[in-house]
Amino acid sequence: MKELTHFIGGKHVKGTSGRFTDAYEPMTGDTVSKVPLASKEEVRAAVENAKAAQPGWAAVNPQRRARVFMKFLELAAKHNDELAEMLAREHGKTIPDAKGDIQRGIEVIEFCLGIPHLLKGEFTDSAGSNIDIYSMRQPLGVVAGITPFNFPAMIPLWKAGPAIACGNAFILKPSERDASVPLRLAELFLEAGLPPGIFNVVNGDKEAVDAILDDADIKAVGFVGSTPIAEYIYTRGCANGKRVQCFGGAKNHMVVMPDADMKQTVDALIGAGYGSAGERCMAISVAVPVGEDTANELIKHLIPRVESLKIGPSTDLAADYGPVVTKAALEKIKGYVDIGINEGAKLVVDGRGFKMQGYENGFYLGGCLFDNVTKDMRIYKEEIFGPVLSVLRAKTYNEALSLCNDHEYGNGVAIFTRDGDTARDFASKVQVGMVGVNLPIPVPLAYYTFGGWKRSGFGDLNQHGPDSIRFYTKTKTVTARWPSGIKEGANFSIPTMS
Repeated sequence: MKELTHFIGGKHVKGTSGRFTDAYEPMTGDTVSKVPLASKEEVRAAVENAKAAQPGWAAVNPQRRARVFMKFLELAAKHNDELAEMLAREHGKTIPDAKGDIQRGIEVIEFCLGIPHLLKGEFTDSAGSNIDIYSMRQPLGVVAGITPFNFPAMIPLWKAGPAIACGNAFILKPSERDASVPLRLAELFLEAGLPPGIFNVVNGDKEAVDAILDDADIKAVGFVGSTPIAEYIYTRGCANGKRVQCFGGAKNHMVVMPDADMKQTVDALIGAGYGSAGERCMAISVAVPVGEDTANELIKHLIPRVESLKIGPSTDLAADYGPVVTKAALEKIKGYVDIGINEGAKLVVDGRGFKMQGYENGFYLGGCLFDNVTKDMRIYKEEIFGPVLSVLRAKTYNEALSLCNDHEYGNGVAIFTRDGDTARDFASKVQVGMVGVNLPIPVPLAYYTFGGWKRSGFGDLNQHGPDSIRFYTKTKTVTARWPSGIKEGANFSIPTMS
């Protein structure tokens, strides 16, 4: 069994706290590595390395920073298969899905190639008598990201890419469940020419998180995970004077109108509901058919599709999805299915008894499908984060819209319809951060911003796109007048442009 490290100052550093946690290979259930859990002192060592390296990196002009990113893209492409296999084995998602995870992170790095343009400020010539005004964007200094298990490549790159491109030094605290890929990404950035100390990886648990939140030299923190932890990090980070963005849980609805193309709708639901074993914050977990006829038709088509889902080990390229990340996650999901049955929902497909031949100790669960779910049930109100789809029937479009708007989460939502007026009305009125029209997982491309509303997101700025540049920089505005434009004598009134 291998022992993972931290990555500080451009070097692998063994953990010294004496605390470790096990990481598993979900498809077999085997323990594959021991992950060190950093102490406050180890986090501080990373901060000191980052703080020492950051001024030199900030002094590198944006075009040369972009060249480091270009080299990283070459290396990521060269090692794509290696990264995908590493990710799949440690997380449990299939290799094709792992490659999608990596690609979505790579697209943000591609966006960061435009950093010379993205960092341009504004300039006004002769804003007043012989006065020019201009603004500039400058890095914050040392910043940090705390990222989840379900996207061990994508979300670290979403956080690290813009932060580093803007001239900051970055400390990543990835999930301790699948830390190998983040460590490998740090190695590749170093190989691409990033100076030591600019991208650090510190593995850990709550002790490391609290050390990050309480360290005065860390100026900003980004987080993705569950809503209770997002709220905790946001509250504690802000109380310590940091800039904080936190993204939490989700309960994403798909509204199915009577005029929707049923075949396209079912294809979309199957992929979005069960892909990656449902372990996505943008997974569709609630289908809302409008009208009994629509609901009956939807259920009729869904049942055989869910029953025929191909579940396999992460290395099976033909599998629809693989195991969930840990045994604890598996038992939690099964527990939610039990809760749904006890609450009176109709379990029309039960995947709890699924066993993978040859992988009996793996963390597998067959697809589960509930019908007749109601909005007062826990399986509707809470995030399950597994291959469980709930169907909640709505009588009217307005009822379906209200369900989306009244839920405490507001991450993603979709509507399937052929009617442009309905789609436009829905997109305008739904109180959710990301909306799909005939598209089940509305994750924006890298040059737009990603972020949920309500209790799915805390903070004023979103991930990637222009918001990420604003989050990782501070704006300085300069008002300049040279001696030839200055009149003699003191002026005791507030300056105006009159």
